[in-house]
Amino acid sequence: MADERTAEAAGVTATYRETETERLLVFDRDGRTAAVAQNRDGYAMLAVRRAADGDELERYYGFEMALDHAAELLGVPPQDLPVPAAAADMGM
Repeated sequence: MADERTAEAAGVTATYRETETERLLVFDRDGRTAAVAQNRDGYAMLAVRRAADGDELERYYGFEMALDHAAELLGVPPQDLPVPAAAADMGM
């Protein structure tokens, strides 16, 4: 069941959660994962990783740029990435 923290579209599942230090948006598609992370304050660049706890691949100021990279990791067009309502305000 989807809520404001999950979304599904075009074979991609997105899950948003918060840890003690980060806001995480994790995308899953056919066994592949891409994650976008931001500090809890929401005023830092977005880090793109292959997994929520993975090594940082790149940093971006803009949410759209981070989503483009995440989509590339999953092999889908950026417009196919669902964004849960709780994560819609990520980025600067």
